[in-house]
Amino acid sequence: MPLPGLAPQVVDVGGSAVALSAGGEGPPLLLLHGYPQTRACWHKVAPGLAERFTVVAADLRGYGDSAKPPGDPAHERYSKRAMAGDLVGAMRALGHERFAVAGHDRGGRVAHRMALDHPDVVTRAAVLDIVPTRTLFARTDQAFATAYYHWFFLIQPDGLPETMIGRDPEWFLRETLRRWSGTAEPLDESAIAGYVRAFSDPAAIHASCEDYRAAASIDLEHDAADAGARVRCPLLVLWGEQGRMHALYDVLAAWREVADDVRGRPVPGGHFCPEEAPRETLSELLAFFAPVGAD
Repeated sequence: MPLPGLAPQVVDVGGSAVALSAGGEGPPLLLLHGYPQTRACWHKVAPGLAERFTVVAADLRGYGDSAKPPGDPAHERYSKRAMAGDLVGAMRALGHERFAVAGHDRGGRVAHRMALDHPDVVTRAAVLDIVPTRTLFARTDQAFATAYYHWFFLIQPDGLPETMIGRDPEWFLRETLRRWSGTAEPLDESAIAGYVRAFSDPAAIHASCEDYRAAASIDLEHDAADAGARVRCPLLVLWGEQGRMHALYDVLAAWREVADDVRGRPVPGGHFCPEEAPRETLSELLAFFAPVGAD
């Protein structure tokens, strides 16, 4: 699904293709999507942001039209560090040495790692409907394991989730979207069709499993190695008031454990804030990123 007002292109970063759409005028703002979606998840929000910013919406490594390398035993290729490195390289190739970033779901985890690894690059960051990965694994209980069953299914080895999802990827994707949505604005069918197209590629199914395997292994190692590191740039946190994060966690408190300057609030709907609550999400992002040119 095209993003209105943004032109699609592919940027080569060290031999790895990063698919993105870019447009608008003003300070640069990178938008990152979550599972099991693509950069099209920003289609209701990106046009409004492009009136004030140079918007770059990118597909994460392994998703959409970006490169999908095979996994490795240590899952390093799908570490959030590697994924963040792709995107910093892509932004640099576009001429953006410093920029703001907003990430939903998996994109939020990449944005978190990016802010830690590249503090001189990231001016401001927003994360949507997540709390830190390390927090979730450290505090796993029956309620979290039930709500986030996919975290433990997708990390299984030897092709188990790939085979099961591959039997009917469209059903799996649509059922995932249904389960995680609230009762606010529904997801657009044309966007869902695009997610189905991208996700039905066996390489994308494998890559998305590797994303979660990395989160349960090498990402935790990276988090443990810099346990004292904090996000120093201003951080906005949004989450769905009908979602599991809202029900299970004090979301702002979780982020204040790892970041210095945190603000945010819940928005209507479930997990998919940019699509279920586009007006509220856009308003919050515009207000938060407005000073970015002066940072």
